Amino acid sequence: MQELRRNPLPANTDTTGSATPPTPAAPKVGFVSLGCPKALVDSEQILTQLRAEGYETAKSYAGADLVIVNTCGFIDAAVQESLDAIGEALAENGKVIVTGCLGAKKDAAGGDIITKVHPKVLAVTGPHAVAEVMDSVHTHLPKPHDPFIDLVPDHGVKLTPKHYAYLKISEGCNHRCSFCIIPSMRGDLVSRPIHDVLQEAENLFRAGVKELLVISQDTSAYGVDVKFRTGFWNGRPVKTHMTQLTEALGQMAKQYGAWVRLHYVYPYPHVDEVIPFMGEHVVPYLDIPLQHAHPDVLKRMKRPASGEKNLDRIQAWRKMNPDLTIRSTFIAGFPGETEAEFEYLLDFLKEAQIDRLGCFAYSPVEGATANALANPVPDEVKEERRARVMLLQEEISAKRLQAKVGKTIRVLVDEVGAREALGRSSADAPEIDGVVHIKRALAPGKAKPAVGEFIDVVVTKADAHDLWATVA
Repeated sequence: MQELRRNPLPANTDTTGSATPPTPAAPKVGFVSLGCPKALVDSEQILTQLRAEGYETAKSYAGADLVIVNTCGFIDAAVQESLDAIGEALAENGKVIVTGCLGAKKDAAGGDIITKVHPKVLAVTGPHAVAEVMDSVHTHLPKPHDPFIDLVPDHGVKLTPKHYAYLKISEGCNHRCSFCIIPSMRGDLVSRPIHDVLQEAENLFRAGVKELLVISQDTSAYGVDVKFRTGFWNGRPVKTHMTQLTEALGQMAKQYGAWVRLHYVYPYPHVDEVIPFMGEHVVPYLDIPLQHAHPDVLKRMKRPASGEKNLDRIQAWRKMNPDLTIRSTFIAGFPGETEAEFEYLLDFLKEAQIDRLGCFAYSPVEGATANALANPVPDEVKEERRARVMLLQEEISAKRLQAKVGKTIRVLVDEVGAREALGRSSADAPEIDGVVHIKRALAPGKAKPAVGEFIDVVVTKADAHDLWATVA
């Protein structure tokens, strides 16, 4: 078992969040974290509470007194991966608590999916259930210390490298997209109080975080559920609203010499108000899950915007900020998608010139209303359409990255190797976008770049995904 999550942690990641030596006799908890960044934040919150109460984290199944598996339940492949991870933990350790989205998912008869497959698990909870998970831990592995005397940093335990972190601003979603079951697992939108969000952001910046990635199910809807209630931060009124949150985070990032990056942004009109804040500290980058372009397909998907409006809005944003990078995801082969509707999507992509794009062949999700739609697309056609989208995107991406050759850009260093360093520009979110390969051929006596450092580089080469550069 790899410590804390399936993806290997970077060598410089401090999973304990503290330099305090561990207590030898403390019970040890193994942790497997699956799913999206929002699930990762849930894992961080549980690990923070475990650490606050004196538990240690184990690096292997054999070294753990108990294992927690944070699951994903969005698509069938994720469900199977989660069930496999639970089975592996049971086989290797035997004492397993399950949490996360799959814990909230029911089968056709209304029964619990997890206990049906793995009846020996100790407990099952849904997502963002720190208190419930801790109750189960206390039942099966009593806490060793008084939480008031144990030390945990203000920013909590993080699973990301020290120089970047995710900031979750809300839970749940008010949309009812026909292909999605997330609201049934995570509930309706619940926005965090803005002073709590800003306090966490400041704690992270103080801890040395150089890039803050704002996440939620729908970042643009932040504050809708509380009617954009006014909160207070450092004695000043701040509305619970995406625009004022972005402005406040940008000012804070400037103070600490850091970046803020916005994810899961729906293309609502008020996003226009955020573009002027984008520059050196709120990076000119929007992650917008558009899913399709044809109005009829979007209607079947029950998406909140039409394709024509999205194209107009993207073009308007680029006029406001020519440096804007747009990332998006699309679904090919949604039920009822005709060849004409698919061609419309390709034409949209040619016009929109999305910088970073992921495309998925439609996969039925148990419990999604899209399963009942007429005229499902054959699997071979879905995959062929997905391949056509990605082939087109290769051309678009290669052309847009080639335009950066010869330019000087700022990058945040993620890794330093023997011959080169790896970094990311403002156009590159960690793990999902490209990287910048930085040559280590520096002038004699010049210090090599360090992980978490911003440096300026000159782009010398590009392909369809990555850039190559030398230190400016």
